[in-house]
Amino acid sequence: MADAKVIPFDEDTRARRGPGRPRGRAGSRKKNEGAVSATPLSAVPAEFPNEPAGAPEPRAPRDDADPAGPPATAPEGVQQGQDGLAGAPGATGGTGVTDGGGAPRTAPASGVAEALGDVLGGAAERLMGARWDRKVAHGLSFLRRRITGDYEVDEFGYDEQLTDQVLMSVLRPFFDQYFRVEVKGIENIPAEGGALVVANHSGTLPLDGLMAQVAVHDHHPAGRHLRLLAADLVFVLPVVNELARKAGHTLACTEDAQLLLERGEVVGVMPEGFKGLGKPFADRYKLQRFGRGGFVATALKTGAPIIPCSIVGAEEIYPMVGNSKTLARLLGVPYFPVTPTFPWLGPLGLVPLPTKWTIQFGEPIRTDHYPPEAAEDPMLVFNLTDQVRETIQHTLYKLLVQRRSVFF
Repeated sequence: MADAKVIPFDEDTRARRGPGRPRGRAGSRKKNEGAVSATPLSAVPAEFPNEPAGAPEPRAPRDDADPAGPPATAPEGVQQGQDGLAGAPGATGGTGVTDGGGAPRTAPASGVAEALGDVLGGAAERLMGARWDRKVAHGLSFLRRRITGDYEVDEFGYDEQLTDQVLMSVLRPFFDQYFRVEVKGIENIPAEGGALVVANHSGTLPLDGLMAQVAVHDHHPAGRHLRLLAADLVFVLPVVNELARKAGHTLACTEDAQLLLERGEVVGVMPEGFKGLGKPFADRYKLQRFGRGGFVATALKTGAPIIPCSIVGAEEIYPMVGNSKTLARLLGVPYFPVTPTFPWLGPLGLVPLPTKWTIQFGEPIRTDHYPPEAAEDPMLVFNLTDQVRETIQHTLYKLLVQRRSVFF
C-alpha cells in the first residue's frame, strides 16, 4: 500500500497556535470515525479560537512503518508522554507503567511510605517498648488536656494527671533501675479509707520520701497515692514549691493532715524532719527524736491506722561527713552538708551513690477503737509515739542484718 499523503499545516495557523503539541490521535480519530472508543476523548482545547466548531482536526504525520496509524485507544502500559488524553490508562502511573525512556519505574510511592513506616515503627518500639503507639496516643491526649485546661487540681494544688503521667515517669527509673528498690508489706496499707504512713528520714536530700511515694503508687494493688507532709522550706523554694504542690505534698501541719485523712487519703509523715535528714554518717540508721507526737494526735482524731515504714539504703547515697554551719546560716538552710564528693566535685557531687534500697511497710497500729477526745491525753499520745518509733527502729536493724551489701 502506498504511503499516505501528509497534509502540511498552514503557516498562519501554526503561528496562531504557538509551539506544536503531540497530536498522535488526530488521524486515527478521523480514520475510525463512528467506532466506539474504550476511553472518552477530551474536548477540543480552547487555544484554537479561530477554527470553526465542525472543522476536522488536521492530521499528524504518520510513521511509514505503521501505515494504519496508532490505535484509537491507548492500551495499559503505553509509554508515558505519548498519550495526551485525560483519564487514559497509564497516565498517572501504576502497575506496568514505564517512564518516558521506556525503563520500568522503581518502587511506587506507597511502597516507599510503607517501608519508611516499618523502619520508624521498629525504632519507636526499641526506644519506648512494644506498646509505643498507645504510649504516644496517651502522651498526645495528655498534651491536649494540658493545653485546653481539661484537668483538675484540688485545694492543695495536687494535680493527679501531671503526677501520674510526668512526675512518676521521671522518678520511676531511679526507683527501678538506679536504687533497685525492694518493697515489702505494701498490703498493710488499706485499699480504701485514710491511713497515716510514718517513716524514718535520712539521706541529706529528701529522696526517701519520693521513693516511698513511687512505692505506694506503683506497688499497691489499689494504686493509691501517698500525700506527703513537707517542711516549710520546701514551699519557699521557687521551683520546688510548684512541683511539691503538683505532686500532692502539703504543709506539715495538723489542719492539712487531718483534712486529708478525713477525705480518705494515704498521708505520709517523717517525724524526724531535718534532724534525721541532716544527721552525720556516723549516726546512720539511728532514729532521732519524733517530736511531741502530733501525728499520733491527728490519727486519733480521725481514727486512721498508723503504718510504720522503714527505709534502708537512703543513708548511704550522700555520706555526710561534715556540716558547715557558717554557710548554712548564710544560705538560710538547716545545714550545709559536706560529703566525699560535695562540694569538691561541684555539680557532680550532687549525683547520689547507687545504693540498694528496701522499703518495708509494717502492720498497722489501729486507733479507731479510741474516742476522738483521746487525742488530748498526753500519756496515750506519748506511748503510741514511742511504740511507732520502736517498731521502725527494730525493723531497720532487722533489714540491716539481712542486707548483703550496701550496693547489692
